[in-house]
Amino acid sequence: MEHRVGIQAPAEVIWEVLADLKSWEQWCKLYPKAAGEIRIGSVLDITLALPGRPEEEIHPTVLEWVPNEQLHWRLTMLGGLVKTTRFFEIETLAAESCIVSNGELIAGLIGPRLGKRMGRTIYRAFVQMNDDLKARAELLWQRRKD
Repeated sequence: MEHRVGIQAPAEVIWEVLADLKSWEQWCKLYPKAAGEIRIGSVLDITLALPGRPEEEIHPTVLEWVPNEQLHWRLTMLGGLVKTTRFFEIETLAAESCIVSNGELIAGLIGPRLGKRMGRTIYRAFVQMNDDLKARAELLWQRRKD
């Protein structure tokens, strides 16, 4: 499952917003708290707040990251019955224009079933996160240009 959004800001500005986990509480409703170091193998401490569900503490492991391009993490839940790979990818179209892909691959024994049951809720949360990321990055970029 994936949502893509166009953002009128350089990849560096978008990455700055994504990589500053402590600031997520200021703009990201899906993950109102996030902490940790973005490096391969590190474990992040994140609060997941899906609409209509209680907040949940998750501890994904960073799989891959490339500054200004991508962040991927893996999360194992329910004793390995659900495994997800979360991704944020930034594609530069022009100096001040990018497409951001925000999505998740859901696997494991009951992962596909969970994905079908929660799919709409998760997708709407990705749309909201992209809208919030877009607003934050474009505002930051506009302030720097002024």
